[in-house]
Amino acid sequence: QVQLVESGGGLVQPGGSLRLSCTASGSFFSINVMGWYRQAPGKERELVATVSSSGSTSYGDSVKGRFTISRDNAKKTMYLQMNSLKAEDTAVYYCNLRLIVSGAIYWGQGTQVTVSS
Repeated sequence: QVQLVESGGGLVQPGGSLRLSCTASGSFFSINVMGWYRQAPGKERELVATVSSSGSTSYGDSVKGRFTISRDNAKKTMYLQMNSLKAEDTAVYYCNLRLIVSGAIYWGQGTQVTVSS
């Protein structure tokens, strides 16, 4: 069974930085896409960024130029480096794994990121 565990969330001041990690456990096919999504109170869950197993990346418009997604396939771990954080980045951040061949989708439990002075 595949499980995703996020870490690295917390409280940070505007303009600060945080690095989120997501580690996958269990067996799954190597061709996949991992991503970060976030959900703020009263809002729908939105895409933050994705990275494929081949290294291709994509970003939501609101985080382009500030956030960087990466992954270490050997460690089954994905990262999100968040710089120049704003109050509107405050949300629960969820890790996502999508298997290309089977179509299966897995979610982590989420980690809270709060940007406040």
